[in-house]
Amino acid sequence: MKPLPLPVRIAAGLAVTAVERARLLPQQLAGLPVTVVSEALQLSMRLQQQVTELAIKGDDVLSGMRPPEDEPEWATFDEDESPPVVASNTPRSAPVDPPEDTPDSGDDDPWTEEERAIAAEPPAALPVYDDLTLPQLRARLRVLSVEDLEELLAYERAHDDRPQFTGMLNRRIATVRAQS
Repeated sequence: MKPLPLPVRIAAGLAVTAVERARLLPQQLAGLPVTVVSEALQLSMRLQQQVTELAIKGDDVLSGMRPPEDEPEWATFDEDESPPVVASNTPRSAPVDPPEDTPDSGDDDPWTEEERAIAAEPPAALPVYDDLTLPQLRARLRVLSVEDLEELLAYERAHDDRPQFTGMLNRRIATVRAQS
């Protein structure tokens, strides 16, 4: 016997499948609303995930195009507006400099600069300076004199030279000088 053509076989398969599904329809009818709602929620969640992924990718691209703002122009802090409090009477120790008689004591040698930064002790006005975060340092600046602030600035420039810290110290020095 010769097999029937493919389109006829496909049509017969579709008819049998339709009859089988029609027999199961009364059983599935009770759960149909739940299934529809469930699939709609899944679709909604997938769409939200894709939108979030696109937003994250966009943020990554755009953040590379513009530098972050160190401190907004409109931001003011209490210590910038209040008068300075009594200066610290803590004795200061002089920073340790490398010997001058070494042949490689020039500023262009990175190893010398690193040795100089490691050898220097934290400023006497704030011995815990290296452990302070930016907000913690900001809170302690009100009680420091201009000399103490300049010592902190020199120490910061010799070590980490973080723009946020040097900018804040420069602004505080200018504020204290203006109030004097």
